[in-house]
Amino acid sequence: MRQSYLFTSESVSEGHPDKVSDQISDAIVDLFLSKDPEARVACETLTTTQRVVLAGEIRGKGIIQGDEWAPGVEQEIEDTVRSVVKSIGYEQEGFHWETLTFENYLHGQSAHIAQGVDASGNKDEGAGDQGIMFGFACDETPDLMPAPIDYSHKILQQMAADRKDGTAPFLEPDSKSQVTLRYENGKPVACTAVVVSTQHQPGYDEGEKEAELHAYVKGVVASILPDGFLSDETIWHINPTGSFVIGGPDGDAGLTGRKIIVDTYGGAAPHGGGAFSGKDPTKVDRSAAYITRYLAKNVVAAGLAKRCTIQIAYAIGVSQPLSLYVDTHGTGTVPDEKIEDVIRGFEKLGGLTPRSIRTHLGLNKPIYGTTAAYGHFGRTAEGDLFPWERVDLADDLKAAFS
Repeated sequence: MRQSYLFTSESVSEGHPDKVSDQISDAIVDLFLSKDPEARVACETLTTTQRVVLAGEIRGKGIIQGDEWAPGVEQEIEDTVRSVVKSIGYEQEGFHWETLTFENYLHGQSAHIAQGVDASGNKDEGAGDQGIMFGFACDETPDLMPAPIDYSHKILQQMAADRKDGTAPFLEPDSKSQVTLRYENGKPVACTAVVVSTQHQPGYDEGEKEAELHAYVKGVVASILPDGFLSDETIWHINPTGSFVIGGPDGDAGLTGRKIIVDTYGGAAPHGGGAFSGKDPTKVDRSAAYITRYLAKNVVAAGLAKRCTIQIAYAIGVSQPLSLYVDTHGTGTVPDEKIEDVIRGFEKLGGLTPRSIRTHLGLNKPIYGTTAAYGHFGRTAEGDLFPWERVDLADDLKAAFS
């Protein structure tokens, strides 16, 4: 590994059009799981000027039978969509929660998919699709996340909180951040560049109002980054294109699943290619990415490595994973293959089948709406939320090598 270099990650706010789509898709997942914990959901969302369109395949008791909706469910779907847009804060002429046009093209799940995934007879529940998934953790931040993506998320989270509580009333929902850090001896030591583009009310692109917005952004960034990371040499780009009044789905169409690097590790680790939002936890794109993050985080929390990448692979309809791979990037205190053996042998994990993952992490619950903005990882495990961020396996891992 290189020890001295620059590395950059970006984040986007809850008002970014792609994130609006992700949040709507995950709100639909939550709606259906609240009705049937075994519901199957694959919901894609398109957002554009004054329009939201849903498409995908679903199945669930009390939700849909074939292509026939249960009474009242269609209205619940529309109400859920409008509620998400309202909670983000869109009440603009080009995108307004109350007046936007809504179209629902969700329909019943393919029977051919169902027969491969469902448990039957002696066959265990299979993976919802083929694919490879990655989890990652490192000791750069208390959240055991890569620092550039961690700080990028937190900048936008703070700006959204300030917008909603009135601290920064000149902000609008759509924004992006980007943080470049300098690494020395493998550790982040300074911020060399910050980019923040934020939608704003008219007039905040010149004169005193522009200066007010710039000063506010710099204050937020300074409150997030560690002391000493910012200096006179830090390069700032705040709304570098000038005006940013037209934004959100009115400024650019949004689609579910287009921000997978933002959702994960900011490019500091591999990604399998499958999006998370809009999918129920039988889809291993989602659940296996969560279990590999959980395992990697616990490896680092146990002191077995400073960095850990874990890959897992599945075939559609097959319950057992095809492979498990651990790489501690030369930072491990024990051999990587021994960590693999220990993970495979943990009875409490149940062999890393899709069903055992869902059971161990408690994924068949309506917990996904909160994941759809500001990253799925590096969050706080609280109650049923973000269970893959727990480090309750660390002691077991330590004991296995004591």
